[in-house]
Amino acid sequence: MRIQLAHKYADIISVENLLGAWQEFLKGKRGKPGVQIFQLRLMEHILAFHNDLGNRTYKHGPYKHFRISDPKPRDIHKASVRDRLLHHAIYRKLYPFFDKTFISDSFSCRLDKGTHKALNRFRAFAYKTSKNHTRTCFVLKCDIRKFFANIDHNILFSILSRYIPDADILRLLEEIIQSFSSGKSGVGLPLGNLTSQLFVNVYMNEFDQFVKHKLKVKYYIRYADDFVIFSDDKVFLENLITNITSFLGDRLHLELHPDKVSIKTISSGVDFLGWVNFPNHRVLRTSTKRRMFRNMQAKGGKTETVQSYLGLLKYGNTRKLQSEVAALALRSM
Repeated sequence: MRIQLAHKYADIISVENLLGAWQEFLKGKRGKPGVQIFQLRLMEHILAFHNDLGNRTYKHGPYKHFRISDPKPRDIHKASVRDRLLHHAIYRKLYPFFDKTFISDSFSCRLDKGTHKALNRFRAFAYKTSKNHTRTCFVLKCDIRKFFANIDHNILFSILSRYIPDADILRLLEEIIQSFSSGKSGVGLPLGNLTSQLFVNVYMNEFDQFVKHKLKVKYYIRYADDFVIFSDDKVFLENLITNITSFLGDRLHLELHPDKVSIKTISSGVDFLGWVNFPNHRVLRTSTKRRMFRNMQAKGGKTETVQSYLGLLKYGNTRKLQSEVAALALRSM
């Protein structure tokens, strides 16, 4: 029998949970005007919000839209302080439950995961598949096209309904899910919502389980909309593409990016999560390297920027690059 969420609606909207969510939401945002206004009369706002939620009169507000380059242009939709507080309150109760349902090799937006652990797992899987680099290791790499923009609301809600028995929690989640669409009604999640990070993992867990249990793939890693599958049999990987394409289209209404499906050998280098991975080392992707130096020059070699990049570079074979970053920082001082 499928496990189900034990929390009730009252657990999410409790004053205690809302206050805990506020403390988490505050991190790095204390200087924001909207946050300061909310903080000035915090208990009054929290109690009023608790009452609105308790009376089932809450409605999610509109979003503020802006664009960033990360590195490619992305549309960010930012909710109000009040709405984002609720996102945190929901996340606090739902994330620990859903995280237990995810496979261990899903690495995006999860505690104790992240890009560095995904890259280390990549290296371990390449090592196992190649039998300590004595056989050719092939890697199927895929990318899902316009991932967040194509999440189907009805499919997402159907998945959530299988895990959550509380009708009031489902109604609240539906309110948040339907507060946004990306051009087409009933489709898309906003990149700016904390809940979106959880929802896409719940959504893609359906695919993860299919790959692991139906396709019987042993060596598989997913990070958001990027995933890789390892095998010493190239034909096996080629045959997987049809099944993967069908499942994504039929069950999740998603499609692979046609220009980002490839099968390469580890010895030739596989581009994954900003690094080109080889059997015994990894090097920074050329475009990532160029962007790094552009950002440093634009920011005048600020200490926090330099330290951030040096922290990134320590995860690959980048001794020369680290020296170049340090030299540029000194010239900019």
